[in-house]
Amino acid sequence: MKLSVSAMLSFLFVLTLFSCGGNKPDFDGDSAFGYLVKQCDFGPRNPGSRGHKNTLNYLLTEMRTFADSVKVQKFSHFDKRTGISLDLTNIIASFKVSDANRVLLAAHWDTRPRSDQDKMPSKRNQPLLGANDGASGVAVLLELAKVFSENPPPVGVDLILFDGEDFGEEGDLDRYFLGSRHFAKNFTGQKPKWAIIIDMVGDAELELPIERYSFERNKKLVEKVWDAAERAGASQFKRRLGSYVQDDHLMLYEYAGIEAIDIIDFDYTRGGINLWHTSLDTPEMCSPASLAAVGRTLIELIYE
Repeated sequence: MKLSVSAMLSFLFVLTLFSCGGNKPDFDGDSAFGYLVKQCDFGPRNPGSRGHKNTLNYLLTEMRTFADSVKVQKFSHFDKRTGISLDLTNIIASFKVSDANRVLLAAHWDTRPRSDQDKMPSKRNQPLLGANDGASGVAVLLELAKVFSENPPPVGVDLILFDGEDFGEEGDLDRYFLGSRHFAKNFTGQKPKWAIIIDMVGDAELELPIERYSFERNKKLVEKVWDAAERAGASQFKRRLGSYVQDDHLMLYEYAGIEAIDIIDFDYTRGGINLWHTSLDTPEMCSPASLAAVGRTLIELIYE
């Protein structure tokens, strides 16, 4: 069979479009897990600690390597309980800055200053390592930053690392979500189409039910994400309702009117033993496969 030059070029053009449309970048779970371990190597990252300061410098260096633009949002919080003023920092890493069509992905990078749910009373006032509750979401975003730098996304993307999410005490919500509250209250400019918080996504026994506030307020976005998870083969995403979880997504929704949901596995246990807000929240309880499931889902969503 013979084809004219013009017909051949048309055929190749269509073939190229078809091929490109089906190819999405991959997400390296092992690389993401390396980011999780690296954060934990700095020790606890509670505000005011040496680990917090060193991690901030590390995160800024990494994001500046990958992102088109990196901004810092500095603010302070006076802790009435201790009489200490804390210096806090949100990190905003942006891709395709000039694109008005934007989406937002965020996680908190701080860790809790106390292991108040620990079985051992002697450890309850000690800061925790926060491999899952702190490092896991950031690890996914760092790996996504690498992906976006090598494969420009089809929309503008802002990756935000919130500080001071886990500072508060039980029943005192005003001292939780410090970074996301500050960001949302001071938000100006065009809103993103949607925002997704990822929190506690590293558990080696990861199961991600649908967080109830997210479902009630942004059902369409929830369905879109869980559909993307199904296409990505991420069986960790479960099509059942989980708990109501108060998290950073509520700050974005309530103070800035941003359509936001939370991807979170709040059931963090082993053999009936609670790991959440304890000294047992270590890298050994997390896995590359869990990070990859979340990362591949977000890639499927963004590059659809």
